[in-house]
Amino acid sequence: MRPGRRTGRRTAAVAVLALAAAGCGIRGTSVPVDAGGAPSRVSCKAPASPAPSASSGADTGPGTQATVYLVCGSALAQVERAVPPSKAADPRLPTARALLHELQRKPSADEEKAGFSSALPPGLKVTGPRADDPADALRLSIRPDDLPSFALAQLVCTYGASPALGRTHAAVLGGPGDDTAHRYDCSADVLANPDIAENAGWGDPLSEEG
Repeated sequence: MRPGRRTGRRTAAVAVLALAAAGCGIRGTSVPVDAGGAPSRVSCKAPASPAPSASSGADTGPGTQATVYLVCGSALAQVERAVPPSKAADPRLPTARALLHELQRKPSADEEKAGFSSALPPGLKVTGPRADDPADALRLSIRPDDLPSFALAQLVCTYGASPALGRTHAAVLGGPGDDTAHRYDCSADVLANPDIAENAGWGDPLSEEG
């Protein structure tokens, strides 16, 4: 047999094998396929707290440690931040505003590297209770139920962890309208699945608590 015929038969055999592999759903390659780098992983490990921001609107002074909840992956994780202490006779509103500011500001480079972010809208504002509200209520410039689910969960859990706000693991929040303020609890389910805030029944009407 001539060498040319041998080469032709080998070529035909290779072609048949390639077609058979394709028919089995197998992709033949002559070089390794570069699938790219491995998926990036974040630690969700909080870095050391940065210095308090002068633009928070609270009184200046030595920073005090405060726990804020940021988004990491699909859950919430706590980060310690240094915030200026309030010298007001009633520290509730200054503290609520300082914590809101911490949630609204851009995470530090180390926090971003660890996977932290925040869903709080920059234009959100907080004021104190109205005359017919409970003493621990806070009014937001946006209805709580109109906030992104992660944002509401961050706010509730951050306020619920604050000693100045009672450390109740909850927040009593209302909006800018005449709606009754509701109590929102920061449970383990909320921390693990902040999308629970999309459920209309999350906030308990205070009128039903007796």
